[in-house]
Amino acid sequence: MKKPSLLIIFLTVFIDLIGFGIVLPLLPIYSRDFGASGLMIGVIMASFSAMQFLFAPAWGRLSDRIGRRPVLLVSTAGAAASYVVFAIGSSLTGTTALLVLLGSRMLAGICGANITVAQAYIADVTPAAERSKKMGLIGMAFGLGFIFGPALAGFSIKWFGHTGPGWVASVLCAGNFILALAILPESWKPTSEHVAPRPHFEQWAHTLSQPAVGFLIVVFFLATFCFACFETTLGLMVQQNFQLDTRRADDAKTIAILFAYCGIVGAFIQGGPIGRLVKKFGEQKLIALSLLLVAVSLAPIPFIQGHIVLSWRVLLHADGRPWLALLGVLALLSIGSGLTRPPLFGLLSMLTPAHEQGATIGVAQSAGSLARILGPIFAGCVFQFHPSLPYLACAGISLAAGIAAWQYLCRSDLPVAAAKMQKAG
Repeated sequence: MKKPSLLIIFLTVFIDLIGFGIVLPLLPIYSRDFGASGLMIGVIMASFSAMQFLFAPAWGRLSDRIGRRPVLLVSTAGAAASYVVFAIGSSLTGTTALLVLLGSRMLAGICGANITVAQAYIADVTPAAERSKKMGLIGMAFGLGFIFGPALAGFSIKWFGHTGPGWVASVLCAGNFILALAILPESWKPTSEHVAPRPHFEQWAHTLSQPAVGFLIVVFFLATFCFACFETTLGLMVQQNFQLDTRRADDAKTIAILFAYCGIVGAFIQGGPIGRLVKKFGEQKLIALSLLLVAVSLAPIPFIQGHIVLSWRVLLHADGRPWLALLGVLALLSIGSGLTRPPLFGLLSMLTPAHEQGATIGVAQSAGSLARILGPIFAGCVFQFHPSLPYLACAGISLAAGIAAWQYLCRSDLPVAAAKMQKAG
């Protein structure tokens, strides 16, 4: 295992997610200011995940055929270009601005699918027994990116105006490209074994036809779907249950603090205890337990109510008890969500032949992108009928997925132990 290589991979995902976090909070504002309809705002927001859905398997399969390094370099350079386009679009007006912003997010989604290749790189350079722990680096990069990205957006707008966030994100991605070009070695040299190109849906069919692998991908889809529903509605739920007005700075900051809090807890779990937990429970049990934890924490969120703005002083008084309850269940939810991804992708890599790592992880990431498209649509629709419905429905989905994972993954005939032994050797 080459530690500098893993550092570059971590930075690749981290900087990609910083760029994503910088522009994501601004998209609805920019779109509104440029006269976008609600549908157009939704299309711009969904375009990133839609492109990831289409291109993640292709990037992964390509990296299996030609190596990880060239794919990472090209996609990182493309990400820098996408944020240049975003900055240019931010300086325009009207329909032209909206079309340029849409194009920038589509290009960013195409290039952002390189997370597939980053995970395949980790699988290449990490022994089987350590893979779940190292896959936690990806989740940690996600959490930290979503924390630092919005903060940088605020500072860059203050310093450079509306075009600032795009230029800052572009500079960060360009710096990561230069660093990777200088010191990132290749991790996968294609062997003489033929890696045939497959059309997008043929690759899906091939991957999902493997029972254990297909089951894990379905579980990842459901877990991502539930978390996407939570992300979409948390601000609305808290605004309603705590009588907040997001037009006021303190109230809006409260929502941002809650999202940052979830990101910090998730990043800590995936960057720290995950290795010890995998050793203690094993990947299979940890996946099942994480889903059950998500179910238990999602269900009570709609029923926690208060009437004051969150602050550290409030938490010291009786009026702060609803906030303490909310912070408690959000911590459990972030822990549960943080414990799903690393062991799941570690297990996927153990059950996948070396020459198909990129393709298999690409299909899994594509499934996650599809969940991030469908989840917000579902959550937004059912929230209008009753605000508690997204949470109760996703709690039920997560509970069912956890029970199914416990029954299927923990069976003695699942070929995980054999895969560990084979890949360790």
